[in-house]
Amino acid sequence: MNTTTVDAAAGGIGSGGGSATLHRKIGWAGAFWVASGVPALVLFSIGSIAATVGKPSWAVWIISIAFGFLQSFSYAEIAGLFPHKSGGASVYGAVAWVRYSKMLAPLSVWCNWLAWSPVLAIGSGLAAGYILSILFAPDAAINTWQITLMDLSGIKAGLSLRINATFVLGAAVLLAAFAIQHRGILQAARMQMVLGVAALAPLMLIGLWPLLSGDVPSANLTPLYPLAKDAGGAVIDGAWDMAGLTLIAGGLFMAAWSTYGFETAVCYTREFRNPRTDTFKAILYSGLLCIFVFTVVPLAFQGSIGLGQLVTPAVVDAAGTVVTPAVYDGILAPDIYSGMGVAHAMAHMLGGGALIEHVLMAMLVLALVLSIMTSMAGSSRTLYQASVDGWLPKYLSHVNANGAPTPAMWTDLGFNLILLLMSDYVFVLAISNVCYILFNFLNLNAAWIHRIDRPTWPRPFKAPSWLIAIGTVLAFVNLALMGMGADIWGAGTLATGLLAAAMILPVFFYRHYIVDKGEFPAAMQEDMHLGSEAGVGTRAGILPFLTLAGGAALIAIAHAVAVL
Repeated sequence: MNTTTVDAAAGGIGSGGGSATLHRKIGWAGAFWVASGVPALVLFSIGSIAATVGKPSWAVWIISIAFGFLQSFSYAEIAGLFPHKSGGASVYGAVAWVRYSKMLAPLSVWCNWLAWSPVLAIGSGLAAGYILSILFAPDAAINTWQITLMDLSGIKAGLSLRINATFVLGAAVLLAAFAIQHRGILQAARMQMVLGVAALAPLMLIGLWPLLSGDVPSANLTPLYPLAKDAGGAVIDGAWDMAGLTLIAGGLFMAAWSTYGFETAVCYTREFRNPRTDTFKAILYSGLLCIFVFTVVPLAFQGSIGLGQLVTPAVVDAAGTVVTPAVYDGILAPDIYSGMGVAHAMAHMLGGGALIEHVLMAMLVLALVLSIMTSMAGSSRTLYQASVDGWLPKYLSHVNANGAPTPAMWTDLGFNLILLLMSDYVFVLAISNVCYILFNFLNLNAAWIHRIDRPTWPRPFKAPSWLIAIGTVLAFVNLALMGMGADIWGAGTLATGLLAAAMILPVFFYRHYIVDKGEFPAAMQEDMHLGSEAGVGTRAGILPFLTLAGGAALIAIAHAVAVL
């Protein structure tokens, strides 16, 4: 493998020297197609959110994508400040926070990576499950064999590391995506365009056909009461009390992992031919696509399938312990919650017999592959830029002759092969989303910090001040949703996610204080303008620290009032 260490600021536009670096080869349309895997993220949690929230789940998706779209303008502005840097909003936001605390900047980058990287494991696991369901019956030996490697029930009941057919096939999907990404961003963008057309078509068809045909009974969508069950386990309308609000908070918390994800379009600023105009166009058009998909697909999915009812009551022993959980149909079915049955349910919505269902399920597999490639492209570049900037180990700041950050991609691959061993992908998603909400909080607030500290810097796109203010408010709203709703996805989800976020501290300490002797790389020092320099300062004073204290207090209060 022919790689060299690179300086992200070096090389200029279209540098053609002998050193390997990220290549400026795509326009906004290329980034749009690379980010086009984000709409497929609806497949990851549409079932679990619907089965947890109940009838208001479609409204949860609409509210969440509205939040994500409003927030994206803050990201577009800060991305324009650093047209020579790769890695996405977390890197641009880190530059705002580092002048106030060295520890906050790597936390932002780390949380973004921990949020995006598990898409590889979850997406490949779901894709493997879809493929197995097409080819084999549920009770076939290939679907039932399993080797348990480790019991993790101490973290979450029923959680384990295991090897089964899903893991083996999922690993093959991951390796195929890696091979495509290895060829560089231009080749990846071209492949993404082909996959995008093939994969987004069924999502749009699934979203539009039931709505246009009128096959969406209003009783499946209303009344908008949170899900509840009576003493016998039968489904009833809940109430808008604290228990109901906790469910809605949990739904909005989980949906954010998918609906906010199109901010990945700004990850490729360093590879845009014209970053000053391409950055805003990429995130705007990606956002409009996501608004459409995240609105119509949940509406059609819930409207066609319906909430569902109790099929088999739970079996309990003399001590009142549940031996066999209750079984429901509709969107409350177990395979809908896990995600493994979502593709079959969506394909069945359109009718047409077994052949049509299998074709649609195969196309949904392509949609998942699309999301995997989007994640691998974005998360590997976050690792790459974080290494170049001095946050993460040096080996990650290498690229191959095609301009692909292969050491970062291998790190992604290895990490996700471990996640792929886990038996509960919903729990993995929820933990990664704790990190994602922390990233969003830091980076939405970075927008106003940059405004104060870099008032005279040129901004190719300058968002209206009211949009920056809305983004700041939503940063705190996201923390409240996380504090209140994270643990409905499993006891300890919030604490485990916060612990995962804190894991960056010893890694950064080693890189910065042991390897780099307390000094950032020269290029990063120029970006951060750490010295006394006209036009840059720490004018925000105590405000960033008050922001952090307020955020921590809000998480604690929201968690305390939640009814789980």
